[in-house]
Amino acid sequence: MTYLLFVIGLVALFFGGEALVRGATAIARHFLLSPMVIGLTIVGFGTSAPEMLVSVQAALAGQPAIAIGNVLGSNIANILLILGISAVVAPLIIPVKKLWRDLGFMLLATAAIWLMLLDGNVTRFDGLLLIAGLIVFLVTAFLTSKVETPDVEQGDSAQWKAWAMTLGGLIVLVIGARLLVDSATELARAFGISEAVIGLTIVAVGTSLPELATSLIAAIRKQTEIAVGNIVGSNIFNIFGILGTTALIHPIVADPRFAAIDMIWVSIAAVGLSVLAFVLGGLPRIAGLVLLATYGGYVALI
Repeated sequence: MTYLLFVIGLVALFFGGEALVRGATAIARHFLLSPMVIGLTIVGFGTSAPEMLVSVQAALAGQPAIAIGNVLGSNIANILLILGISAVVAPLIIPVKKLWRDLGFMLLATAAIWLMLLDGNVTRFDGLLLIAGLIVFLVTAFLTSKVETPDVEQGDSAQWKAWAMTLGGLIVLVIGARLLVDSATELARAFGISEAVIGLTIVAVGTSLPELATSLIAAIRKQTEIAVGNIVGSNIFNIFGILGTTALIHPIVADPRFAAIDMIWVSIAAVGLSVLAFVLGGLPRIAGLVLLATYGGYVALI
C-alpha cells in the first residue's frame, strides 16, 4: 500500500502540474496578462498552499517558530533545487526586463525578514509590515502586467474550464505532495534511514513538491515565464504572506540560528539567482548545474 501511495502521489503531481500550467496560461491570455505575472501570483501563491497550511497550523498550536524553518527551507529548495532541476531539463531564458522588478521584491523580502530575525522576534507589527509588502507587490505586478497584443478571445465556457483546471490542478498538487511525503517517509524508515536525514531531505522538500512539479512541467512546455515566476512568486509569498500571517496570529520567537545560519543560505540563493539571471540572461543549463551543486553543499553542511 505504501508503494502504491508513492506512485499515486507522483502521478498526482504530474497531472496536477500539467492542469495548473494549462489553466494558468489560458487565464493569462484571456485577461491580457503576461504569463510571468500569472506565474508570480496565481501559480506561485497557489503552490505555496502546503507551506501556508503548515505554518498557520504551527502558529495556532503555539509553535510559530516552526513556520520560520518551513519558509526558509522552502525558499532555499525552491531556488537551488527546483530551479536548478528545471534549468537542467530545459534552459530558462527570459529577458532581464521581465525579471528585475520581481527579483527586486524577492531580495527586499529576504532583507526584511533577516532584519526582523536579528533580535529574535517577529512581532505583530512586523507581520503588518510584511503583509503591506505583499499588497504593494501585488498592486505593482498587476498594474504593470498587461501584454501588448491580445490573444484570441475566449468565451465564458473556455474561461470556466481554465479556472477549473487551475483550481483542480492546485488541489491535486497538494494531495499528491501529501501522499508522496507520507509514503516516502514510511519507505525511508523501513529501509533504516535516520529521522534526521528524513527531516532534512524528504520532509524539507515535501512542501515544495507542488513548485517542483509545476516549474518542471512549465519548463518542458517552454512556458519559461511561468516556471520562473512560480518560484519567485512563491518565495515572495512565503515571506510576505505566510510569515506575515503567522506573526499576526502569534508573534514569533525565533531561534538565533535562523538569523545566524539559515538566512545566509536564503540570501545566497536569492542573490545567486539574481546575479545568474542578469549576467546570463536567464538560467541556462550551466546555471542550473551551479544551483544544484550549491544545494548539494547546503544539504551536506547542515
